[in-house]
Amino acid sequence: MANVRNPFIAPTTIPPLNTQPEIIDDTPAPLGGIDTGLFLPPALGTIIRVIPPPPPQPHVNEVEPSKPITVSSDVQAAKLIRKVIPVYPRLAIIARISGTVHLTGIIGKDGLIQQLQVIDGPPLLVKAAVDAVRQWVYRPTLLSNQPVEVIAPISVNFTLTQ
Repeated sequence: MANVRNPFIAPTTIPPLNTQPEIIDDTPAPLGGIDTGLFLPPALGTIIRVIPPPPPQPHVNEVEPSKPITVSSDVQAAKLIRKVIPVYPRLAIIARISGTVHLTGIIGKDGLIQQLQVIDGPPLLVKAAVDAVRQWVYRPTLLSNQPVEVIAPISVNFTLTQ
């Protein structure tokens, strides 16, 4: 059999193809059951104590989102703390116009409306809806215990009573 301890000595015979080579591992066992990747002679192994790394710390995202996050209308409606009812426009009452004005709002970290965009709705009702919603106040939305801006759909319903 070939001398596997010295790789520079040529084997005297060639093993058959269907046999597994014999593997001889004479490296010492890792210290304390932890493989450090370092070879320590047995004499040093009793002197050096291997200290495992500290446990990983929970990841805390300290970076604020650069853009407002989008939330559903139901989530944001639950945070509404001041709702101003729109004044029904006189011309819309005379013309018997009712319906829903759909808006998209950016709500600031302080809970105040920063921006409003009209999506659709009866044109005679849009100005009244926007004027009312600009006065709405929400409880701030928190992400990792930090207030963030949010984008939320807002609907304002106008109904005529008989």
